[in-house]
Amino acid sequence: MFTGIVEEVGTVQALEERDGGWHLSLSSAVAAGGAKLGDSIAVNGACLTVTAIDGERLTFGLAPETLARTNLGDLQPGNPVNVERAMAADGRFDGHIVQGHIDGTGRIESATPDGDSLRFAVSAPQGLLRYIAPKGFIAVDGTSLTVIDVTAEAFTFMLVAYTQAQIALPQRPVGSRVNLEVDILAKYVERLLEGR
Repeated sequence: MFTGIVEEVGTVQALEERDGGWHLSLSSAVAAGGAKLGDSIAVNGACLTVTAIDGERLTFGLAPETLARTNLGDLQPGNPVNVERAMAADGRFDGHIVQGHIDGTGRIESATPDGDSLRFAVSAPQGLLRYIAPKGFIAVDGTSLTVIDVTAEAFTFMLVAYTQAQIALPQRPVGSRVNLEVDILAKYVERLLEGR
């Protein structure tokens, strides 16, 4: 489990196909410190398994489902990515419940300055928008955020100046795809009500 509090912005080193599968390598000093093979680490919000460690370079295997459902296949060497290690059982819970299971992708429609903050609008498929509520939680590229508004096609949120300096999102151009994980509680409530 994760909290959506990004620990570090890592840098993509390689995304390559070899030995019949895809592999993502990135440099991440914080996550690599103490990392072990098999550890779960969220990269742009997607829970990945560490398959190789070489100093500060971590490598992850990418399943076809991961490539189909996330923006990880869009990455190029040098791209910044949000990195968060799995939460320890005795850790402090700062964000919200983030599983690292990406529901789908949205697209940055705008990033507008508002004082020293940035107001983002992200379009999303109707199948995901139904789970997004004003003042509710959303994880965008693994960052725990509070939703401002929801329209028929998009939702909005703001990044304060401090957060802008700690995550990769402000470096992404308008039009970029972003990973979305909706609040798991909304999906559970829907599932429980299906039988009624």
